[in-house]
Parts: sequence; C-alpha cells; structure tokens
Amino acid sequence: MPDLIEDDGPAPNAPEFTVSEISGAVKRTVEGAFSHVRVRGEVGRVSRPRSGHVYLDLKDDRNVLASVIWKGAAARLATQPEEGMEVIATGRLTTFGGQSRYQMVIEDIAPAGAGALMAMLEKRKAALSAEGLFAPERKQPLPYLPEVIGVVTSPSGAVIRDILHRLRDRFPRRVLIWPVAVQGASCAPEVARAIRGFNALTPGGALPRPDLLIVARGGGSLEDLWGFNEEIVVRAAAESQIPLISAVGHETDTTLIDFAADRRAPTPSAAAEMAVPVRIDLIARLDTLEARRWGALTRLLQQRRQRLADLSRALPRPQTLVESAAQRLDRAAERLPAALRARIVHEKLRLSEAAAALRPATMRRRLAEDRRRLDDRAVRVRPAMDRLWRQRRMELAARSARLRPENLTRRIDMQRDRLAELDRRLAAALATAMDRRHARLAALERMRAGLSYTETLRRGFAVVRAGETVVTTRAAAETASALEIEFHDGRLTLGTRRIAPGRKPGNPPEQGSLF
Repeated sequence: MPDLIEDDGPAPNAPEFTVSEISGAVKRTVEGAFSHVRVRGEVGRVSRPRSGHVYLDLKDDRNVLASVIWKGAAARLATQPEEGMEVIATGRLTTFGGQSRYQMVIEDIAPAGAGALMAMLEKRKAALSAEGLFAPERKQPLPYLPEVIGVVTSPSGAVIRDILHRLRDRFPRRVLIWPVAVQGASCAPEVARAIRGFNALTPGGALPRPDLLIVARGGGSLEDLWGFNEEIVVRAAAESQIPLISAVGHETDTTLIDFAADRRAPTPSAAAEMAVPVRIDLIARLDTLEARRWGALTRLLQQRRQRLADLSRALPRPQTLVESAAQRLDRAAERLPAALRARIVHEKLRLSEAAAALRPATMRRRLAEDRRRLDDRAVRVRPAMDRLWRQRRMELAARSARLRPENLTRRIDMQRDRLAELDRRLAAALATAMDRRHARLAALERMRAGLSYTETLRRGFAVVRAGETVVTTRAAAETASALEIEFHDGRLTLGTRRIAPGRKPGNPPEQGSLF
C-alpha cells in the first residue's frame, strides 16, 4: 500500500516560480523580441465595446492572431478595420496573463493595396445600398433657378474658381462657400459637418439657407478620394433635405457620395451647369414665347370675330320673334271681356247663396238651438262636478293621513337606518379600494424604480447631453459647444475639447484648450 505521507527528503535544485512570475517573464520576453512588427492578414471577428477599444482577429489560412487597438489609437486610424479586409497592421506583441495568451497591440492599420480598398469599397457600397440610401425614390428634383447655392469644397483649389466662373457666365447667383479639407483624415468629418451645417440653417435667417448644394473636388487617386467614400459622408448626403449635386473627381472617378447624391456631375464645371440655366438663352426663349403669345392671341381674336359673324347670320330677325307673341296677345285681349262677364255672374250667384243663410229668422232659429244645447250640458255638468269634488276630498284625506307626525317619524327612522347601513358599506368599500390602489401604486413604483435610468447611473454609468440632446457618439460630442454629464449624485457641465489644426486627436491638448 503506497505511503500517503509527504516525504521529508531533500528538495530538487530547480527554482520555484509563482504563476505571476512566470507570466511576467514570458511577457518581457515576447515584448522584448517583438517590440515593433508589421503583420499582414485578413481581419476576422471585430468587436467594439462601449469602452472605445477595438478587439479583432488577424488570420491567414492556418493561424489566428488576437489583436487589440486601444481607444486613443482607434480614434487616430485613417481606415477603420472591417471584417474581411486584408490589412497590414503595425504594432507590438504582448501577452495577456489573465487568459495565458499572447496578442498584438495595433498602433496603425492600413489596407493591403488597392485591391483591398476596392473590396472594402464594394462591401460598403452593398451594405449602404441594402439600407436604401441609394434608392431612386429618395432622389429630389433640382430647383430650376436657385436663389442661393451652397458649395462644399476647398477654398484654395481651382475647383471653386471654375464653379464661380461658370455660374457667372451662365446665370449669376449668390454662393455660400463652406471650406473643407478634400483629402486626408479630416476630409470625411468636415464634409459631413458642412452638409449638415447647411441643412441646419434657418430659411429666411440672417445667413440664407441654400436652395441647392454642390460637393466638389478635383480628380485624384483612389486614396485621395477616399474621404468621399466614408459612411459618415454618404449618410449626410442621403439625409440632406436640400437637393445635392456630387461633383467629386473627373468623369471616370466614382465615389459612394455619387450614389447618395440627388444628381452626379462628371466635373465641378458640369455641376455649375446643372445648377443654373443660361440667362441669355432664357431671355431669348422668353422673347420667343412672348411673340408666340401675341400671335396666338391675335389669331384667337380673329377666330372669335369670324365665329360671331357666322352666328349672327344664323339668328332670326327680332321682328320675326315678336310677331308670334303679338298675335297671341291680340287673341287673349279679344277673349278677355267675355271671360270677365262670366266671372261676375258666377260670383253674384255665390253671394246670393251666402246671403240666404244670414237672414234674421234663420239666425234666431240657430240661436235657439245653441241655447238648448247649452242648457242640456249645464244640467249634466253639475253632477259631474259633485262627483269630482267628492273624489278629490277623499284623496286629500288619504294624503293627510299619511302626513301625520307619527307616520313621518317612523318613515324618517327607517330612512335614517337605511342611510347608516349604506354609509357603513360605502366606508368598507372605500377602504378596500384604497388598499388595492395603494398596493398597485407600490408595485408600479417598484417597477418604475427598476426601469429608471437613475438606477443605471448608480452602477457607474453616466448620461452625456449637449443642451437637450443626449450625445451617443464621439462625432456628436466633438461638434457640441458644451457638454453636460449626469452622474447619480448630480450633473457636471464641461466645454467641448477643440482639436487644433495639425494636431492629432490623441496628442495632449495645447495650452488654452478647454475641457
């Protein structure tokens, strides 16, 4: 039988390490050997928790490398990783002792060539098209002659000069220019902010709201035009309530904003031609229409005059129309005396018949008959009045018996007992109903407390507001003038951090910036 008691013999010479010591040694070894690496692979699973960090997998046909992009580095990336992209990731290898695995901390990521960019572009195009952002029914018609035109482009390039020159030649209009960067990392957010800014202007305000928008840029490579393929720009163009013309690149260049815009122009100059008609052509057309209007009016008057003359020849002479009526009047005048004499004879006969009934003897006879009928009815009325009088006296005696004091006292006592019983029953029913309502109110209060967001705030969360609007994205926070953060024990108001030109968002703030 084996000995279960620990042997007190000599210990081996191998050193003993704790788990944390081994984990730390492996971490130092890996980070020392792979402090800066570039890895090419396909992006697999991508996870973006609320913390702002990005967790993803880099894989090839045989292995998977777990990777993480910390929040600060993720905000500075020019290209956000998407599942299925082939990328080149730059960073360092480290270990995660909590799960005994190694991972790559990515500091920069870029598509692995133009083929990857085109694949990502096609995937993004398919996803946005499935949402209906490119649907033809969303397109708005362009105004025929806009009063104010908003242009989103670089103020220093040749594009804005071409647009202004073409507008001045065709039909001078008021132009509002929103300067933006047309390439680079700041291109997409500035273009989206410009489109939404124009839409936010109040019609009839101090700064007029444009009737038409033009987003323009000259030609360039796929990388130069990539800012106009970003999702934030496409969504801003699709949400625009102002009709929008996309004039990005040359005729062969196609970006995603072209599909979301209401009209695509092959060049910025062509966008200006779409925006307004040619003033001289309009004047010439108006002159032609005016001449045609006068000619049509003259011909119409001539036709009406000829028609009136033709109709007047078809009408009969006035004397012919009167002759028939005059003849009928003469015949009626001849028959009138005889008809009047016959009417007089008839009325005399009726008067004689009525006078016969009004003779004195006839009147006295009728008066005697009426007096006899009256006497007969008077004899019958007296017994009827006596019977009615006795009946009413009996009814009065019965009612007076019911109104005796002892009868009234007994009825009052009965009603008082009944009222006391009803009051007792009402009090019991009211108490029962109040108890039921209190119990239901307590249950609803417990449910309200469980569903209220204030309970979520007590667990360490916070609500960020910009004015009366709840801020849920970083882009919205950057555009807000001030932020208010609500904790479970109160609110804190902060100014929005402004990023100075030329400094990346992850660098420390310059002196004078506000938080």
